[in-house]
Amino acid sequence: MRILIIGATGVIGRRAAPLLFRSGHQVTAVGRSLERLQALERLGVSTLKLDLFDADAVHRAMAEHDAVINLATHVPSTGVRAFLPGAWKEMDRIRRDGSALLVDGALASGAGLFIQESFAPIYPDCGDRWITEDVQPRPARYNRTVLDAEASAQRFARADRTGVALRFAFLYGSEDRFTQDVFGYVRRGWLPILGRPQGYFSMVNHEDAASAVVAAIDAPSGIYNVVDSEPITRREFCEALAQMLSVRSPKTLPQWLANLTGGLGETVARSLRISNTKLREATGWTPKYRSAREGWFAALPGA
Repeated sequence: MRILIIGATGVIGRRAAPLLFRSGHQVTAVGRSLERLQALERLGVSTLKLDLFDADAVHRAMAEHDAVINLATHVPSTGVRAFLPGAWKEMDRIRRDGSALLVDGALASGAGLFIQESFAPIYPDCGDRWITEDVQPRPARYNRTVLDAEASAQRFARADRTGVALRFAFLYGSEDRFTQDVFGYVRRGWLPILGRPQGYFSMVNHEDAASAVVAAIDAPSGIYNVVDSEPITRREFCEALAQMLSVRSPKTLPQWLANLTGGLGETVARSLRISNTKLREATGWTPKYRSAREGWFAALPGA
């Protein structure tokens, strides 16, 4: 297939693009990082400069592509900034307006497949119950445009094409600032993730997220969770990290702190035991890391 990837230099895109190219597809990469685009070019991937909000340019870019994969995001830097008002404004614009423009262009060009990045932790707190794609989402105010992005993929599917939305869980992996920050905090005795110790915190490794994108090419239209096969509780996560680092089990943050951090904090604090069964059964996708125990150990420096 001739595939156009938007957001090809992000944490998922820069891993998915080479996988698709090595699978025999003709890949055109669009991204913000010139250095990472050049790295993809050296692998044989074509690259393209594109203003996501320029409708004419988007329509031209779609020409002669069979599939469009939209992985474009603009996540605020980790730390306090993500909790500030307006921090997610650009992400909202990408999900609401950018996705709609891309679908317009893909429909006009005759592409048959559109894959849209989405976010699994929009589900409500379900305690220890398994969460499938049938559970009604409950996004917070800061991330409600996730549903706008999914609606664009659904609009593509209604035009007798294949429209797929991939709901990625919280991402982690090697060479990732958040992952390394967690290791640092655990060494100091704290798990820097809000939520009850007995609550589930669903995650997925960067490599597995990328392989899910490749697998989704063969998926029927619909919404799919992309998450580890065995989500674990925060308490189990604490114990696993402590064993990896040979330190005492870290303390979890107090529950009242989630109430002071707005929609983002409330979202992170939810108990989400999310199932990936639908994607596995539809495509045969199997994550390399079955749970965070294996994935986070692989992300340890020097592992």
